[in-house]
Amino acid sequence: MTEAGHYIAVIEDDRDIADILEAALQRAGYETESFDSGASFIRALARREPDLCLIDLSLPDRDGLSIVAELRDRPRIASIIVSGRDEIGTKLIGLELGADDYIVKPFDDKEIVARVRSVLRRLKGISGQDTKRRVARFAGWTADFGTFELISPAGERSSLSGGEAGVLRVFLESANRLLNRADLMDRLGIDADTNFDRSIDVRISRLRAKLEEDPRNPRFIKTVYGAGYLMVAQVEWS
Repeated sequence: MTEAGHYIAVIEDDRDIADILEAALQRAGYETESFDSGASFIRALARREPDLCLIDLSLPDRDGLSIVAELRDRPRIASIIVSGRDEIGTKLIGLELGADDYIVKPFDDKEIVARVRSVLRRLKGISGQDTKRRVARFAGWTADFGTFELISPAGERSSLSGGEAGVLRVFLESANRLLNRADLMDRLGIDADTNFDRSIDVRISRLRAKLEEDPRNPRFIKTVYGAGYLMVAQVEWS
């Protein structure tokens, strides 16, 4: 199986690890390019944007988390952190900043390829490339999954990360239906064996911060304690 047309950036200062990652991705049919520093990658963005980045956190010139945060303004670029840091706090921060997945070193190259495919597949589904339903309107809000934008009733625009857009799309497609974490992860194509369900909580928290006047007393994304989440809205798609 090849993945022609997808360009993957590998941001990793350890040459041996970068070579392993590139070789695994190239065997799967991806085009790759590696960068040994954050600065070299950021400069290259002006030349060409990748579809997905694999980002090490311990780079020589900056923490990889700052790159994840910078990519938040480019929602069409997916990101997966590949790091030796295994602390739950670091994982949650990475996801909160907008990373689409987190892989701990040492890794299996087959796992890398599988997780890359999963994230790219989710991104395609979120953007509406495989469906006619790209824009959702509810309670004066507009969610444009083609541009990854959320537009308020007052016309204020904010960008959605890939992770946020994925969760919001699932909620809007299942409006007024109770969903638990397992339902959400299944709909998002996230493997529960290799991801932790706290990532869903992080993305919901970020969505509430953008949608709700009072995130602690949400109007749209409600928590049903012990059961899951409920999106309360009448949704129109176009």
